Amino acid sequence: MFSMVVRFHALVPAAGQGARSGLAMPKQYATLCGEPVLVHSVRALLRDPRIDSVQVVLSPQDEDFARIDWRAFQGRVKGLWCGGASRSASVMNGLGAAQGIAPHDWVLVHDAARPCLPAVDLTRLIDEGAADPVGAILAAPVADTLKRSSPAGRIEQTVDRSGLWSALTPQMFRNAALLRALGEAASAGVEPTDEAAAMERLGLHARLVPGSRRNFKITFAEDFDLATQFLESQA
Repeated sequence: MFSMVVRFHALVPAAGQGARSGLAMPKQYATLCGEPVLVHSVRALLRDPRIDSVQVVLSPQDEDFARIDWRAFQGRVKGLWCGGASRSASVMNGLGAAQGIAPHDWVLVHDAARPCLPAVDLTRLIDEGAADPVGAILAAPVADTLKRSSPAGRIEQTVDRSGLWSALTPQMFRNAALLRALGEAASAGVEPTDEAAAMERLGLHARLVPGSRRNFKITFAEDFDLATQFLESQA
């Protein structure tokens, strides 16, 4: 009986400038433990041998990616100079320009500035996501007490955190389904903040796979110190 070969690919949107980090360069190219943040994020994805390729979506004006020596990854890392004005636009453009990804293949979208993705989390995501009809995302239950503010900047109410999760990455969906979801959102003038939100608009609800809080996104300058600690503890 004919069996369809399904592969796994990663897509890393890296066209942003990371203004909140306060750096003079995009944060994905800032040095972390002797290498650019982006290199750590890509390496974390390729620790799972099931990932066939990591395709990085770049600004058309990006000149830094080509300066990095990617040879250690044996041709599994590709640059796509087609980034858009928003994350969702970059992911949609990247899916359209990606090389060697079939419509039924799984795509794991991962933030360029999440360099501390634990290998065990990635393994669990692929295992559970591949068995799900929609897909899956890494996520962490909300631990802090949540407050909703008033326009005056005062507490309006305390929000029940039961059932609330912080969305992490990677977020894993079929290539064709994700491209359709992002395309329909764009046509409606909607910019989903992550891939799962785009899928939700089509009534497709992903599985939540518990992930480590170590898999945080570098946003501010002080985050580099914490990321350094995590990476050095893995060495």
